[in-house]
Amino acid sequence: MPEPTAVRRAADLLQRSGKTVALTGAGVSTESGIPDFRGKNGLWSRFDPMEYGTIGAFGKDPKKVWRMLGELLDLIEAKPNQGHLALAAMERKGLLAGIVTQNIDGLHQKAGSSKVVEFHGSMAIFSCLACGKSFPLARIRQLALPPLCPECAEVLKPDVVFFDERIPAAALSETEELLAGVDVLLVAGTSCQVVPASYIAGRVYRNGGRIIEINLEPALGGFAEITLAAGFSKVMTQLLNALSK
Repeated sequence: MPEPTAVRRAADLLQRSGKTVALTGAGVSTESGIPDFRGKNGLWSRFDPMEYGTIGAFGKDPKKVWRMLGELLDLIEAKPNQGHLALAAMERKGLLAGIVTQNIDGLHQKAGSSKVVEFHGSMAIFSCLACGKSFPLARIRQLALPPLCPECAEVLKPDVVFFDERIPAAALSETEELLAGVDVLLVAGTSCQVVPASYIAGRVYRNGGRIIEINLEPALGGFAEITLAAGFSKVMTQLLNALSK
């Protein structure tokens, strides 16, 4: 449980901020039943990321990679938690300019957030690497796994960033736009270890921005002006209550 004084300080900082952006990672979705990929029960504990998480592996044996992707399809049926809902409420109140998320689960959008940059892509759209056609998740649900392109019968790939792929240019551009002039970065549920998303907090700090970290296991050290070491939903609910007073 974070100290009430720390929550109050964080709320004061957010209220004084001219522009606040959130950076979120896997830890914001664990309370929705989606295990951290690197956690004890995460996908990488059962699937070697170099065998299942690279575009090279997909090109070599897409059916094999779909043994992992099939589990992801089940996970993205999850519902937003109270933390997701609180971030959406902050946006509606004009206290949050947007979210840069490393997650591919779409839970921020389901919660009602409208400005979300999906830095690592999304499981909402699936594309054919052969003919270039794209299909929504609803269409994929109608197909047997692994899903074959209705146009050319090649195995479809979700529009997520595999380990050996570049971050999409659109995501980089939208992130740049969102971070321009940011006063406060709210970092939640991420240890900031995955490059290049890991550079965002340090960059904001060096540019004079102030950082609030929400994490069960804080990882930002001196970068964070305020650290709230507790669960995402609990902290965000407390923050939203403090902001409403």
